[in-house]
Amino acid sequence: MSYFRWDGDDLILECHLQPAARSDDFAGLHGERLKIRLTAPPVEGKANAYLMAFLAKAFGVSKSQVSLISGELNRQKRVRINAPKKLPDLPELKRPAS
Repeated sequence: MSYFRWDGDDLILECHLQPAARSDDFAGLHGERLKIRLTAPPVEGKANAYLMAFLAKAFGVSKSQVSLISGELNRQKRVRINAPKKLPDLPELKRPAS
């Protein structure tokens, strides 16, 4: 199993979130999930909103093209990115062969 899969043009990411970190960045793999560090605190959905904005910027899409599929109240999250315009330099992440 991988931390990502393609669903047509959409990218599904399995993430492990570390809120209240010192910096915002991708931090490699955490088991079968992509570890993401965010400076936002884990209060009242702030980290989730910040995660959507962070991923939108990293993948070159608007915030409305990033949605939380599952894990709203959990560090383990599943996120959909609609038709990413760019792919950050992440382990094994590439577009499917046409």
